[in-house]
Amino acid sequence: MRKLVVNADDFGFTRDVNEGIVEAHRNGILTAATIMATGDAFDDAVRLAKENPTLDIGCHLVLVGSPGLPDSIARLVLSLGRIGIYQELSAQVRKIIGAGLHPTHLDTHKHTHLLPPVLDAVARISQEYSIPWVRRPFDFPLHASGVGWKRRAVNRALGGARARFARVLARRGCRSTDHFAGFQITGKYNAAELAALIRALPEGVTEFMCHPGFCTDELRAARTRLKESRERELRALTSPAVRAAVDEAGVKLASYREL
Repeated sequence: MRKLVVNADDFGFTRDVNEGIVEAHRNGILTAATIMATGDAFDDAVRLAKENPTLDIGCHLVLVGSPGLPDSIARLVLSLGRIGIYQELSAQVRKIIGAGLHPTHLDTHKHTHLLPPVLDAVARISQEYSIPWVRRPFDFPLHASGVGWKRRAVNRALGGARARFARVLARRGCRSTDHFAGFQITGKYNAAELAALIRALPEGVTEFMCHPGFCTDELRAARTRLKESRERELRALTSPAVRAAVDEAGVKLASYREL
């Protein structure tokens, strides 16, 4: 059996991103989203989550790019000894739960939980707040045309963190999917390439990370490299050809809540 969780990051970033995520869920293959407690459109995302109860909600934990936090991964690394990582991320989870949501899974903005101190905090939060699923951000090999050699090299390099990653999650009783995809092709795929990825899914449960959205003036004014590409991802996620690939390949769309 091949199961696929399709998760949109950045729920709560801007209102047009929120609208795109909901569109991908209502009229596409999106099954889940992770919400940013630090996002400017957090309240809007909470409202939409409650209006769309079939959309599985998780926490998109943020340590970079928000007020009061480092503005890059490099600055985060330099600040690790001075930031109360657990306290910051725990506060974000409490804000999400306090808004009346019931998160089932955790991931981090920019995959910062690949850093050992951040992973330790995320695993502790998973255990203490009974949020069982934690993203394992290691892509299985892809051959889409949009994947350049640099991204392939980075993905191979990240594989060196797999062993410690698994040990930390196991120690805290965290769960993760068997496979993950999306890092290498974020913002670079079309419907045909997404359909090809779905047909190539390995056995077991895979999480596919995506970043759909509408690109209006609000998103254009935001600090992110993913702008027009979010509409391209939205078109792929809602494409009839992609839905047909899911059906033809016998892939079951799933949410963390169901798993």
